[in-house]
Amino acid sequence: MSETVTTPAVRATAAPPALGGPGLFTVLLAAALPLVDFFIVNVALPTIGTDLAAGEAVLELVVAGYGVAYAVLLVLGGRLGDLFGRRRLFLGGMAAFGLTSLACGLAPDAWSLVAARVAQGAAAAAMLPQVLATIQATTRGARRAKAMSLYGATAGLSMVAGQILGGVLVAADVAGTGWRAVFLVNVPVVLLGLVLAVRVVPETRSQHPEPVDGPGTVLLAVSLLTLLAPLTEGRAAGWPLWTWLSLAAFPFAAGAFWTVERRADRAGRTPLVPPSLLALASLRRGLILILPFSVGFSGFMFVIALALQQGAGLGPVAAGLALAPMAVVFLFTSLAGPRLTARHGTRVVTAGSVVQGAGVLLIVLAAWRDWPHLDFGSLLPGAAVAGAGQALQLPNVFRIVMSEVPPARAGVGSGVMVTTQQSALALGVATLGTLFLTLVPRMGMRDALVTTLLVQLAGVVLTGLLSLRLPREVG
Repeated sequence: MSETVTTPAVRATAAPPALGGPGLFTVLLAAALPLVDFFIVNVALPTIGTDLAAGEAVLELVVAGYGVAYAVLLVLGGRLGDLFGRRRLFLGGMAAFGLTSLACGLAPDAWSLVAARVAQGAAAAAMLPQVLATIQATTRGARRAKAMSLYGATAGLSMVAGQILGGVLVAADVAGTGWRAVFLVNVPVVLLGLVLAVRVVPETRSQHPEPVDGPGTVLLAVSLLTLLAPLTEGRAAGWPLWTWLSLAAFPFAAGAFWTVERRADRAGRTPLVPPSLLALASLRRGLILILPFSVGFSGFMFVIALALQQGAGLGPVAAGLALAPMAVVFLFTSLAGPRLTARHGTRVVTAGSVVQGAGVLLIVLAAWRDWPHLDFGSLLPGAAVAGAGQALQLPNVFRIVMSEVPPARAGVGSGVMVTTQQSALALGVATLGTLFLTLVPRMGMRDALVTTLLVQLAGVVLTGLLSLRLPREVG
């Protein structure tokens, strides 16, 4: 009798599993891998093209295949973690990421590399949503605020560091591997991550998991594919009929997805992207802000890599290291983010957009004044200032988006947020990259770069204006 009374009480008051320091390091290491791999390829593309005799359209698929597969499957990855256990999906996704990275590094031809990159993107989509969901489910209060800030700092730093690391690895030609090292380097990192994860990452799952939303998953995939595939491949392929038909189908696919999700939500089921979750003001407004920020960030990284190598004549190492000031300043500024946010609230994000805008303007002036002798020294002031501005925005926005999401829906919330970010990163490469490459034959490399940077600056201004609508305090 007494046992039947006390057992429920123990269950009700049992504390959730806690994520310690080594566990947080492990999940942040995993968070860095997919973003590093999205950007590490930028400076390696010319070498890959030469070695594998790959044309421009195929090289764009090396970037786009990874990004599209990653974006399409992220929300599904979050749902599967809720359903089967986040640690289990984390371990499986990480192991698959290591194997597909090995396949990329050993690819005998361009199409094999494209196929391996698509599989690598799918593996990343299984692994990454579990990072945010685990943080959300195993931390509270100040510990969660610190962990989310570190996640945002890791994400931003990974995007810049990936490009730097890519240049160094290609030039180093480790054991004659050349460009293949940018993929093979993942294998020992994954092995380390797996050993640590087995020991220090706790298992969590939703207490009330929902079955996979089949119709929602298919319609989300169709929506993203009809938008991202033609934008990434259209220019290189000469804008054939299928690209225009695909873009025309996008609004219908997106409308059908939203209708199905809303109907499932009203029926009491949990759809892939619950419209009721978007009722949270912090999540909805933060997601809207992530779009222009990520489009500008990825577009800039792609365009500057092309401009420095093909226009300014820098090698892969010099092209990568030209952005080192951005990475260093981003790191140190992001460490101050939690204190600044505690004191000034979300106006820190607004201030960050102003600082980033000043940095982009300095880069525009350097490109206009010093071209074609654009190098580390001429880019240093603008890259450093822009890095500080980005660090004041990205970690804080990630924290804002997840601040009101209940732990039971952590997998869904993290999947929605990372899908938004990843889709915007792919969209940035497609739109700003296409703009730049289209303008080069007409305007020349310098004026095309300046014009593209000014378009990015307009996106920074939009980000600043959107930040004014964020809730003043962060939960």
